[in-house]
Amino acid sequence: MSTTTQCPACGTRFKATQAQLEAFHGMVRCGHCHAAFNAIENRTSRESSPQLDLPIVLEDLSPPAPEHAEPSPFGWQAATAADEASQHAGRPSGPARQRRLWPWAGALTLLSALLLAQATYLFRVELAAQLPGLKPTLVAACGALRCSVPLPRNADLMSIESSNMETDPAQPGVITLSVTLHNLASYSQAYPNLELTLTDTTDSPVGRRILTPAEYLKEPADEKNGLAGNRESGIRLAIDASGLKAAGYRLFLSY
Repeated sequence: MSTTTQCPACGTRFKATQAQLEAFHGMVRCGHCHAAFNAIENRTSRESSPQLDLPIVLEDLSPPAPEHAEPSPFGWQAATAADEASQHAGRPSGPARQRRLWPWAGALTLLSALLLAQATYLFRVELAAQLPGLKPTLVAACGALRCSVPLPRNADLMSIESSNMETDPAQPGVITLSVTLHNLASYSQAYPNLELTLTDTTDSPVGRRILTPAEYLKEPADEKNGLAGNRESGIRLAIDASGLKAAGYRLFLSY
């Protein structure tokens, strides 16, 4: 027994036997346009045209059943070789990807180096203070860049522990200023400037002077090395205050 089916893609009609319709659940391929269709669902009462009477192609067009695989302890099925091949299909090979990636890797490395160099330049004082072993390298690098690595100058960690001013009987008009500086930091700091203000009996200023480390330190090396961390330094300085009639003083440190 035969029936007529029609290709929905090109309209070509074919004669098909019951065995052909039952094979592969009715799935066939058109011999004219090669489109796959269901011959059972596309049966027609019209007879096929002898001019367009092309053979239908019987082949299994149903999707293949997945192969049985033992579940892994994590609930995933093991990938087959075909799966791995399909996953890697279309991907560029290892060397090809490396050729495309190396310019980006080089640019990223250069950018990272520039950022590191900039950060080192901006924080060179802090780095030299916290990492004394790195200071010679920083000084050498700054020599090439025409910069310097000065000692830290944190006024909040430098204090006047004590001070005293007294006149010198042997030298009229000369006063002697005694100061004890205390470096509260754990690293060496530069000696600060001392702002001395002389006042009269009404606490009004009668004279003011900024004393630099070069003026109140005895040795130039002391200024270069700075005041060591967690250390105190005593300073004693004679000042000519002739004609000022100073009765008191105020003392501040600053950088």
